[in-house]
Amino acid sequence: MNINMEYSCVRFNDLPDEILMIIFKKMNNVEVLYSLHSVNQRLNKLVQDSIFTSRLTFVKRCSDNLVDAFPCNMMLNRFCLQILPEVHDKIKWLDLESSSMKNVLCATDYPNLYGLGLYNINEESARCLFTDETLSSGIFKNQIRTLFITIDNDDDDSYEDMVLSATSIVNYILNVFTGLIYLKFNESLYKNCARLLLDDEFLPTFRSSTLLKLNIRVQCFDDCLYLLDGRFNQLHTLCVDLVHINRPHEIKNQGDLPNLKCFSLSCNLAISFYDELILPLLYRMSNLEQLGLYIATINATFIDGNHLKRDIINRMARLNQFTFYIASFMFICNPLDFPSAEDIQRTFIDFPKNNIISYVDYFPEAKQSQCRIYSYPSFIPYYDNITNNFPGGLFQYVRVISLYDEYPFEHEFFIRIQKSFPFIEELTVINYKSQNEKQSYESNNGSQNLSLVEYSFLNELAIVRVHDHYIEQFLFNTKTYLHNNVLLHIDYESLQRVTHNFTRENTQINCAKINELKLYGETCPNSSLQEYFPNAKICFSRSILKDKK
Repeated sequence: MNINMEYSCVRFNDLPDEILMIIFKKMNNVEVLYSLHSVNQRLNKLVQDSIFTSRLTFVKRCSDNLVDAFPCNMMLNRFCLQILPEVHDKIKWLDLESSSMKNVLCATDYPNLYGLGLYNINEESARCLFTDETLSSGIFKNQIRTLFITIDNDDDDSYEDMVLSATSIVNYILNVFTGLIYLKFNESLYKNCARLLLDDEFLPTFRSSTLLKLNIRVQCFDDCLYLLDGRFNQLHTLCVDLVHINRPHEIKNQGDLPNLKCFSLSCNLAISFYDELILPLLYRMSNLEQLGLYIATINATFIDGNHLKRDIINRMARLNQFTFYIASFMFICNPLDFPSAEDIQRTFIDFPKNNIISYVDYFPEAKQSQCRIYSYPSFIPYYDNITNNFPGGLFQYVRVISLYDEYPFEHEFFIRIQKSFPFIEELTVINYKSQNEKQSYESNNGSQNLSLVEYSFLNELAIVRVHDHYIEQFLFNTKTYLHNNVLLHIDYESLQRVTHNFTRENTQINCAKINELKLYGETCPNSSLQEYFPNAKICFSRSILKDKK
């Protein structure tokens, strides 16, 4: 055994540097450093190459969270005492988790460090880190130009506490990182996106004369206007995601923004004030070169290519890139009273530089219609009210979707949705129509031959306002594969029926993967409920009631 190990080691050492570098590049660079540092002089030189040391990421994705990459204190101590001091001058970027960030930053000097990613930080850890005199007067003040940060949202915190904590943390950042050029206060995991709410307490100090690029989520349109009132007077790129858009209460939507070259605005809730708020904001950006607009509107008419050309593109002489997703909603009694999908598509015939997709849905029961227009490939973070008319495509940036129709969703539809939105984290379904194909599947024992729908990143599922067939669609392990740690919103009576009073075998596997269960409607808790959901925190609410079928 020892002879074989020695022989393998010799063969490994005999590989030329070029081959070893190819192998190492396919591995995690932090693991390469930890495993091969100080093994011998040759390997030491290879693993200290800037390819492996310029950016060190000490966080990793685990389920629905980012966690520390240090599994034990021994690994952390070895990095801080041995490895980091040897490669300190090669490090340009560090990605750190809150539990180890101060240890790593204080381990040595980093003369060439310009970028930081700080993850799972809360107000207490931010205060401890940002008030460290050595760091705040040294690295933070003089070196860091780019900062990515995510907030640790404690489930026990109230909504108001979370918002105030996030705003306080950003206020710390702007006061400590005085040379900051790019701030990204966002997170690819949508449920962890912290939002800011600017008020009188933070407004006086919430400013920067160096910031050029800002990616942030704020509570409302007022907050967006505050960001553009001159407090960031050098800003040339702003990507802002709004929780909702309403009429501004105090600040006025006026004043030219000549420095702004790139602007992106997204909001997941439909607005009724598009002409009143959005267009005047865009008209302030006279030198805009790139625009992203991802919104839903409630209008008297559909927004189409003619509108975009007349009211946006022709008003911006320097605009050379325009990506968008705009959903228009109208209440209407007769489908003949609104344009067809062909009418809408014709308005994009001479549209510059983009592949534009459009389609129209009509809901006779709701007396409502919707029209979607979007550039493709798409950068939208949301996609709501998806119907059977959905044309498909790949939407790798979308994290939140909802499905709605007055016609049934069959199993093949869910397969198409999973393929189009491979990274969805939050999914809502609204459909009261029974599945037509369900009976034929059952009569032919077809459920055994169905393609399994796997939601690899789903962490929140709302199936409250649905026919029982869609509860079976998601809870049957023969139809859907759920990963662990899912928050499930569901009507209690429907759940009780579908699970046969919490005894049904076909639904038990997926129910065991639920870590939080929110039940709606009139409830009479069954003694078998907790046993059927062994890993779930269970709570009850009457705030969403499902219509009776």
